[in-house]
Amino acid sequence: MATEQEWKFRTDRETLLSINAHFPQKCREFKMETVYYDTAELALSSRRYTLRRRLENDKSVCTLKTPASEPNTRNEWETENAFIENAIDDLIAQGAPEELKELVKPGLYPICGAKFVRLAKDIHLGNAQLEMALDYGNLFGGGRKEPLCEIEIELKSGDMAACKRYAHDFAETFGLEEEERSKFKRALMLYKGE
Repeated sequence: MATEQEWKFRTDRETLLSINAHFPQKCREFKMETVYYDTAELALSSRRYTLRRRLENDKSVCTLKTPASEPNTRNEWETENAFIENAIDDLIAQGAPEELKELVKPGLYPICGAKFVRLAKDIHLGNAQLEMALDYGNLFGGGRKEPLCEIEIELKSGDMAACKRYAHDFAETFGLEEEERSKFKRALMLYKGE
């Protein structure tokens, strides 16, 4: 199991591209297409579980995220697989909650998603390795869509406190507001019509 520790910030496309130009190192570009799955009764999201299949360029990765005790932190398991149903056993074998197998028995359905471009940059900060992701595209659910434009700063390894300081200093420098809702939560709200 990995632990995902990240900070998200709302922005607009113009600011995002300006921030991208601010950094001298070339970014990696990924075309991302995410589909989030749940049961008809929303058994996973009611537990704050996020189950997704994401195409990262042409690589298919299935991921389960569950709540963790620290703010800005989620437990995360992932496996390369083309089909979400086939990934469940792999995720459990990696340490995902055993109850996942029972929860998905009624069947999984694509309920919402996101399609976006990610510009990713590595940041070396003392003994901390961070990734800054500049994401722009759309969220969709329930026949509705809305624009997506955000920046994520994720700790890949090292000192979490240094990453947190960097994220907050970064937000202050560029006048960004923290986004407390995940892509999934915002897409789920579209699905529910909220």
